Amino acid sequence: MRKKFICGNWKMYKTTASALEFAEDFKKIYKPKEGIEVAIGAPFTQLKALKEAFKGTEVAISSQNIHWEDEGAFTGEISAPMLKEIGVDYAIIGHSERRQYFGETDETVCKRALKALEYGILPIICVGEKLEERDAGTHFDLVRRQCEYFLDRMTKEQAACITIAYEPIWAIGTGRTASPEQAEEMCAFIRGMAREIHGHELADKLIIQYGGSVKPANAHELLTQPDIDGALVGGASLKPDDFLAIINY
Repeated sequence: MRKKFICGNWKMYKTTASALEFAEDFKKIYKPKEGIEVAIGAPFTQLKALKEAFKGTEVAISSQNIHWEDEGAFTGEISAPMLKEIGVDYAIIGHSERRQYFGETDETVCKRALKALEYGILPIICVGEKLEERDAGTHFDLVRRQCEYFLDRMTKEQAACITIAYEPIWAIGTGRTASPEQAEEMCAFIRGMAREIHGHELADKLIIQYGGSVKPANAHELLTQPDIDGALVGGASLKPDDFLAIINY
């Protein structure tokens, strides 16, 4: 049986001081549950402090990006060796905001994911369509293209280490959520692609998250769908009580 994986994505919020305040408050109320993985994706400046703050707990720490080179003249980027030194567990890669505002492409997303795997950092690879693509009926084609690009370039062993996060762009930060049926349909479609490329065993174990205005009020109906294995949580992950309510859906 696949585990559930709930990862918060803090985006560009919190200072190190407020991140540590969150950690202390969250540790007071969070009790690990069998079969549920919990992680927090924080800005770079907070990663080391959070790794220390959650030491001895089962809360993993994720970066929100990672570069495909070990070092070089890439101002503003962060490398896998830098993140590995801190002890980061995961890296969120290819979030729609990175694609929209910072020019991420299917190629760069794949290169980042492969570099993360090289250093034992587990990629959370984001895919998803814009509203106009869904309205035009091309959303499956778009998500297929995004997923096939990296799945085709990974070995079965590498693909077994990734998480795919389906985030319809029209539902991110808008308060609008894909219906449970829409989210399940796309996550099942992604699992089917993984099955075509890497076989049944890999596909049956692949963790597929849903992201897009996930909150305590809708977590249960989303996370009880058969092909949705967790959530990539934005705004609701900034408050310990809301984040815990999603974990305890």
